[in-house]
Amino acid sequence: MLARQRIASILIVAVVIAAGASALAQDYPARPVRILTGPPATMMDIVGRQLAQRLGEQWGRPVAMENRGSLGVPPTLTAQAAPDGYTLLISDSTMLSVRPSLYRSLTYDPAKDFSPITLMASSPQLLVAHPSVPAANLDEFVAYAKRQPHGVDFANAGPATASHLTSELFRQATGINVVPVNYKGGGAALMSIVGGETKAGFNLMFLALPHVKAGRVKAYAVTSGKRFPDAPQIPTMAEAGISAFETTYWFGLLAPARTPPEPIRRLNRDAVGVLQSSGMRTVLLEQGAEPVASTPEAFDAFIRSETVRFRKVIELAGIKPE
Repeated sequence: MLARQRIASILIVAVVIAAGASALAQDYPARPVRILTGPPATMMDIVGRQLAQRLGEQWGRPVAMENRGSLGVPPTLTAQAAPDGYTLLISDSTMLSVRPSLYRSLTYDPAKDFSPITLMASSPQLLVAHPSVPAANLDEFVAYAKRQPHGVDFANAGPATASHLTSELFRQATGINVVPVNYKGGGAALMSIVGGETKAGFNLMFLALPHVKAGRVKAYAVTSGKRFPDAPQIPTMAEAGISAFETTYWFGLLAPARTPPEPIRRLNRDAVGVLQSSGMRTVLLEQGAEPVASTPEAFDAFIRSETVRFRKVIELAGIKPE
């Protein structure tokens, strides 16, 4: 008799939990949602605002973007927020997969503090050079670089940035002597190449492509696995002769860890729908990126694999964690 009562009690609890979960899925979002991200006017911010606007229109609820200047602040605040689906994060490869290898102590744990929702977009980098460099393609550029007794200056957006780590990957793949020259941001690094202060470098598509089209720099290859739609004439690294070379700048949508599965599923479904729309694709292409919607599970696995990959690059580059 007692066993039957116990089983009945368990069944009642299960029904109550299921009913509560169903109600949560139907009601979400019942109030405004906020999305935290980094500094304003970045690719993450511009695309995030488009996503927020479209989700808000779909839900009939305000979805507000909040910019936080420091790279460590948005993920920290999100990790500390209530796991209810009303505080979200748009974070990039630097915050999620690079910083763990650069700092011994972070105020957040990318592997434990978040519930991934979807990868949003990725943007390749372009290997560009000043027009005076006597090389018409990637093979010729590598040969030219190997002839330089003191190496080739590569302009970077700063230490351990995407451009710096990509140039280190390039050094490891080709054996050329890459001499990193650090600037304060990708724009300053690119202008140093345009002005001939440095010879070459990797830079994000949306910054570099206008200068390529204007003839101010020459482009050798994109770092993505396929050609970029707005620059189909530029080959990939593999097509240009360097196999197994693929890296992109990417960002995605996350919630605090332990957020219930129902809001995560709703957020994934609706965010993916927005990302796959023609209007959003246009916005992304204007920013030099492409939509890369995914399942939460696939995004989680991708973050972990990228963290392992960047850790190896950082270790081989001799960059010591602070």
